[in-house]
Amino acid sequence: MDSASHFVIGVGLAGLSQLDPLVQTDPALSTVVMIGVIAGSQAPDFDTISRLKNNETYIRQHRGFSHSIPAIMFWTVILTALLYLFVPKPSGLLHLLGWIFLAVSLHVFMDLFNTYGTQALRPFSKKWISWNIIHIFDPFIFITHVIAVLLWITGMAEPVVVFPSLYACLFLYYVARTIYHRWIDVTVSRKMSLPDDDTLTVMPTVRFRYWHLMLKRADGSYELGSYIKGQINWLETVSSDEHPLIEQSKSHPSVAALLDFSYHTVANVTTHDWGTEVRWCDARYRYRKQYPFVAIVFYNHQQQPIASYVGWLNDRKLYKRLYQEAKLNLSPS
Repeated sequence: MDSASHFVIGVGLAGLSQLDPLVQTDPALSTVVMIGVIAGSQAPDFDTISRLKNNETYIRQHRGFSHSIPAIMFWTVILTALLYLFVPKPSGLLHLLGWIFLAVSLHVFMDLFNTYGTQALRPFSKKWISWNIIHIFDPFIFITHVIAVLLWITGMAEPVVVFPSLYACLFLYYVARTIYHRWIDVTVSRKMSLPDDDTLTVMPTVRFRYWHLMLKRADGSYELGSYIKGQINWLETVSSDEHPLIEQSKSHPSVAALLDFSYHTVANVTTHDWGTEVRWCDARYRYRKQYPFVAIVFYNHQQQPIASYVGWLNDRKLYKRLYQEAKLNLSPS
């Protein structure tokens, strides 16, 4: 999920911690636990710092090992060790450890429900797990947390009432979305009589009854569409070109980073006056007829790479950046 959602969830867990009798009766411990669960709710995303090196490293690392089983233990122990210095009673150690562990684990668990996914099973498996049930920003989750926190801090309701109710409600919300996701999957598959070699992926949006559809055909092409209030709308079919530079580009760091992360890529080749452009895009992320999550490599006429990019960017900014890197004074054709 996005950082803002993880933050309000951290504050929500601070409110839930008031169910703990020791936390509730010890203001100093309560403060330390609050800091711990808010930090723990953000900790797995500290890998964002890898962006400072380059986008290739960020794409490979983000939500990778930082969201793994060993990382959950690491974040829990390191945050507990740092904050235990401020715990007034030795008896508060296990309480602090438990609440931080819950915050870190919940962060990783909730990220599994997004389309982006995580490598939560490392070191046992490097497979990206994405259940495609909750959008990376879900208004219902965010707004209900904000309301609950406001009720708490304004004294309008006791946290021991507000936050158990909140998380019981969110549990039912997750169950409802999971069931609806499965129902759409089965319904669309039956209506289209899909063969065994075709794979349908149903992906969430911010709206409960509006979902994206991605159908991968046996030939490697993708049909992209939507499911809105019972209506199936197919919008576009995309497929990879056949060109020797496509295979060659797989070894380029930018493309390799994308392929390491995504199992749903399409490659296309465009010829320009100055050389050739090879564009790989993640078919899951279609937005306004564009695919903003891309890996692009520019090759000169000698088939040598002269510029590259991997990450999120719209076409106008992307081309401007690549043309500056390649030192080309041309407009993209």
